Amino acid sequence: MRADVAIVGLGPAGRALAHRCSRRGLHVVAIDPLPDRRWQATYAAWADELPAWLPAGVIAAAVTPRAWTTTEHLIDRQYCVLDTAALADALTLTGAAVVADRAVELTADHVVLDSGETISAATVIDARGTGAPTSAAQQTAYGIVVDAAVAAPALGGADALFMDWRPDNGVTHDRPPSFLYAVPLGSGRVLLEETCLVGRPALRLTELRTRLTARLAARGVDLTGDEPIERVRFAVEAPTVPRGAVGFGSRGGLMHPCTGYSVAESLNSADTAAAAIAGGGDVGRALWPIRARTVANMRAAGLRTLLAAPPEQVVPFFAAFFDLPERLQRAYLSGRQDASGTSAAMLAMLLRAPAPVRATMVRSSIGRQNARIRS
Repeated sequence: MRADVAIVGLGPAGRALAHRCSRRGLHVVAIDPLPDRRWQATYAAWADELPAWLPAGVIAAAVTPRAWTTTEHLIDRQYCVLDTAALADALTLTGAAVVADRAVELTADHVVLDSGETISAATVIDARGTGAPTSAAQQTAYGIVVDAAVAAPALGGADALFMDWRPDNGVTHDRPPSFLYAVPLGSGRVLLEETCLVGRPALRLTELRTRLTARLAARGVDLTGDEPIERVRFAVEAPTVPRGAVGFGSRGGLMHPCTGYSVAESLNSADTAAAAIAGGGDVGRALWPIRARTVANMRAAGLRTLLAAPPEQVVPFFAAFFDLPERLQRAYLSGRQDASGTSAAMLAMLLRAPAPVRATMVRSSIGRQNARIRS
């Protein structure tokens, strides 16, 4: 039997695509070693990023977050933390054939499973995420879940902290900085997470745990030591997809390399990919028009800046970013096909940032251009 589409990987991206393809009546085979496994990570998105077809019940909490750099910034944009169980339940796989096995080989028209079985399909989608290869730039984080009353001193009256770069985590200025990410999870629970936005290599989880403990102690947060833990480590750069298969989700480059966010973009792109599959079109071309490729190149320059910036430049960099008008922040964070908005945001950053940060931004951009010339 030949399926219309074989989707390998049932994280949020793969499951969303399988769901939207099934809704179109396509013959879908979804492959994952543990297809019913509940997702343990915390997923969030800006409210305006979520697709209209997603039910409101998948939102566990909606807040207007703040950021701290050298000063406090109110981010005038609603931020939603998702209920992962409700999200998985909403992405029903009715009509899809779900195979609990590991894919060992992917090509343009078939998937070979660890069991030896071969699944044939007109389109093969690789949605297995980015993993955590040591050669790639990674995001790492160490967090704990506490009651809202316990978390209150860390939040300092804010509904949520999108990025809190204040230096109360016991780290000297010559060390790579990390920030506190603090968001409500619903049901009176709050995630407090020390995060290394990106690094090659990224900060170790043991280091982040030490920093989080120091930060929370400095703010008067009383812990028992029995709090549930969240550990995060993933690459922000997409790995190579097997020849002929189509990458989707973070595996397909839908992750923002400067933030690590990919779930909302994957949910939004699922219908585009499903329509291309149903119409027999080029899925890669549908997902990556010239505007999207242009933005991807600009975001890659932003990642190079973050990786190249010495520790003392990181907080001033984000201070300049959060001082941008909201429309430019939105364009850079969420406009995957907004080439003009992304370029306007980057130009405004270049003009606002301190001179040393500007120099790093320019060197990162020129370095990539030189690499292209040599290649």
